[in-house]
Amino acid sequence: MIRCGFICILFMVYGVEAQVASVGPPKPPLGKRWVLNPDFSDEFNGTELDTTKWLNYHPTWIGRPPGLFMPSQVSVKDGFLQIKGEKMKQDTIVHAYGKDIVFNIKGGAVVSKKAAFLGYYECRVKAAATSMSTTFWFSGNNVTGPKGCDQYSQEWDIQECIGKQGDFKGSYFASGMHSNAHYWYNDCEGERHDYRASQVRFENEEVASKDFHVYGGWWRDALHASYYYDNRAPKHQKFFDSISSKPMNTPMYMRLVCETYPFPWISLPTDEELADDTKNTVYYDWVRGYELVDVHESTTLKPEALIKIYDEGVYFEQSVLQVKSTNKLKIPLTYKANVDRTVTLKLLNEEGKMVAQKKFTAHAGYANMEFDFELLQVPKRSSNYKLVSHMCIKEQKDQILDINTIIINLKN
Repeated sequence: MIRCGFICILFMVYGVEAQVASVGPPKPPLGKRWVLNPDFSDEFNGTELDTTKWLNYHPTWIGRPPGLFMPSQVSVKDGFLQIKGEKMKQDTIVHAYGKDIVFNIKGGAVVSKKAAFLGYYECRVKAAATSMSTTFWFSGNNVTGPKGCDQYSQEWDIQECIGKQGDFKGSYFASGMHSNAHYWYNDCEGERHDYRASQVRFENEEVASKDFHVYGGWWRDALHASYYYDNRAPKHQKFFDSISSKPMNTPMYMRLVCETYPFPWISLPTDEELADDTKNTVYYDWVRGYELVDVHESTTLKPEALIKIYDEGVYFEQSVLQVKSTNKLKIPLTYKANVDRTVTLKLLNEEGKMVAQKKFTAHAGYANMEFDFELLQVPKRSSNYKLVSHMCIKEQKDQILDINTIIINLKN
């Protein structure tokens, strides 16, 4: 008979050294894991925009007057996607939408070539210190509405802000995070309506141009979204659903945009601001998209997806786990891995002798799972057991990267 005074399970993850990161998606649903979607992810570490993923213009919108979207204002350098706002040397007249429009400010837009659907999306960005926008949002094309004779399109704004300091029209918009969801509806009579969900806001006294911030949005389903600002607790939103029970049900394109807002809603940028290179540029450090897959689903990672997002490890969310005495334990855990890892579970008795061992592949991503571990016998009395996780580097098995401990309280 095996005498178990305590249980020690060693989690060994073999691979390259991890890099600590303070960002990433929220905890996934049980049995799922977040996997980076390279179509909507970019670290902007090159010298030019990746044209396999992005357009350096807006394909259906030239900009809001007096700001014209121009590819010349978009660049990738110094580790950032940069979009610069500038004053034109002279007014420019563009014939669009059936009329002549006057522009005198240069802005820019970067748009994904593919349309996104559901998932978690985040960016790290430092706003321009002008009254031109710094934005991270999604929108789609018109589709047939629920009545057949109507149409609708979707717009999901994770973040809209400006970074200008001081007292001016619209200054409330210069700090924090502002998230909106629009259901643009053309009824059967041809009238256009802007139906909105209740705005989600995070307050911050510091203007958005003073430092970088992380803005995230989880498009959960056709009716719900959650928003994340730096390391704060999330806030949640229900989309407008008076016309359709599934208002956000079609893919949308990602937009990174620096535009002018209409006066007098927000003051237009001054010529001095637009001439100041310390103020007139938006800096996107990176943008990332994630999709949910099953915990054990194998995925083929493209080279650009092999980035060190996570502080890799196996984690327990509580210090004590109370379960009914049984020989089949369900151990709730999460793990984070930048590439596929091998996790080895070792069951030790009180003398430190290994009495059982199991392995599973921890596929790259952020996973939430329950692991079944079977004891050789049911303990005859209520007992406290100790569960320990060790994470090691493959090439240096004695070098421990991570240790976590949980007490398992088995009650008869």
